Amino acid sequence: MIFYLQFAGNPTNYKILTCRRKIFPRMQSEEKDAFPFVEDSFSRFPSQSNIYGLCQAGEQELLAATLKGKVVCFRYQELQQKIRPVAKEVQFTYIPVDAEIVSIDAFNKSAPNRGLVVGITFIKDSGDKATPFLNIYCDYEPGSEFNLESIAQSCLNLELQFTPFQLYHTEVHCEGGGRETVFLLSGHDQKIHLYKENASLHQFEEQPVERLFPELQKLPSKLVCLLALPFNVSGNMVSYIQEHGMSHPEFLLESDQWDAVLCALVVDLDFDGQKEVLIGTYGQELLCYKFQEQSHSGSERRFQMVWRRSFKSPVLSITYLDLTGDGLKELAILTLKGLHIMQHSLSSTADLVLQRLSRRLSIMTPGSELSSGHDSQDKADTVRAPESTCQPPPPP
Repeated sequence: MIFYLQFAGNPTNYKILTCRRKIFPRMQSEEKDAFPFVEDSFSRFPSQSNIYGLCQAGEQELLAATLKGKVVCFRYQELQQKIRPVAKEVQFTYIPVDAEIVSIDAFNKSAPNRGLVVGITFIKDSGDKATPFLNIYCDYEPGSEFNLESIAQSCLNLELQFTPFQLYHTEVHCEGGGRETVFLLSGHDQKIHLYKENASLHQFEEQPVERLFPELQKLPSKLVCLLALPFNVSGNMVSYIQEHGMSHPEFLLESDQWDAVLCALVVDLDFDGQKEVLIGTYGQELLCYKFQEQSHSGSERRFQMVWRRSFKSPVLSITYLDLTGDGLKELAILTLKGLHIMQHSLSSTADLVLQRLSRRLSIMTPGSELSSGHDSQDKADTVRAPESTCQPPPPP
């Protein structure tokens, strides 16, 4: 398991990708690629959200939490023979009207178990005392395991002895060889708290985090951002991490020019097999970086900004999922004012599909020029593409 950590005290400093403090000249708009998305919808919220306020619920739904105790479910559904976006408030039980939601997360149980689990942390203000809670929602009735309205009524209420921060989930290996998904919750007590399901009692219980994640026992400061990744990379990558740790960060030029970094996402947006880095900032900008092996000027390889998009409020959270069920994912962007849904340009995506089909057809056609000269190269690219995303950056 690889952990991506951000600690309190320096919101612009990530342990994997950090922001350079030196000021660089801004890139001119004509030097960047065009924004590859079109905005499909915007849902305004009754109150503002925060950096922990967005999560995926199931395959094609999003949950967004606002500070004033409201949770909105966003999805697409067929209305009048058209697929239309729908934002609907979900009434989760045991959240007082005066509560302030801190974070929300959800996951589908690991096979062979079935069901959607939703976790919500909030702080109840009783006037003279503020009390934090973690609510875990899960319905064990057959046929209702994925019904969000039913799940919202089945609550396990846990009072916390610390102020909660990020609520996160990850999959772990069980002793019997199976897998199970657990909640990880960071707090102001400089600890990671682990909550695991007790199947026999049909409830979640806190367990010592060192049993499953000994590396998370002692943290140097308060943890505000956690990302756990499956440890399934090449031997060269493992050796590099063990030798250098986080001493060789890759600096993202211009990433410090739009105030603090609030969120980040690593995903392949242009369908070339190489992942891009998306950064959302308090300065109302969404930045996209791509690793360039070599620039046109012949300089060393590095991450280059390929486009940026401005919003009217700070960018709090971003996620990438298939909301419409058509196989093409959407980019969901949570800002201080609401939720933006961005879709890939269908015309440019269709052109890309036709180009690749044409190339594949040319390779498969006997006697064609591409058949002999590019078949082996195409196979090599297919094999090497996943590995190239795991190569560490060169030392600075």
